[in-house]
Amino acid sequence: MDTGPYEDRGSAAPGGDPSAAPAAAGLFLLATGGLLLNTTRPWHKPGHPALLGLTWTVALAMLLWGATLLTRSIRTVHGPTAPQDPAALDEPPRPGDVPTRPA
Repeated sequence: MDTGPYEDRGSAAPGGDPSAAPAAAGLFLLATGGLLLNTTRPWHKPGHPALLGLTWTVALAMLLWGATLLTRSIRTVHGPTAPQDPAALDEPPRPGDVPTRPA
């Protein structure tokens, strides 16, 4: 895992953060799925079993897809990064970097 600051990785796109839209969509799906699951409780207002099953299926699918999108965004930001340029491996250490241990 990379422990350096996010800005030092060079992954900031000119148009913004590429993981922001999927993270926002994931949070929206989690909130909407939770709200849908919370509002379709059969003990408060009994309804048709098919409608209840369909609503719960949609809500659970939204929760699952929202969690997946959010997890992918977190892995994009905090996951391991591979150097893009082989010459970057020969870069001298910067002040504040953690020194490497000898093998």
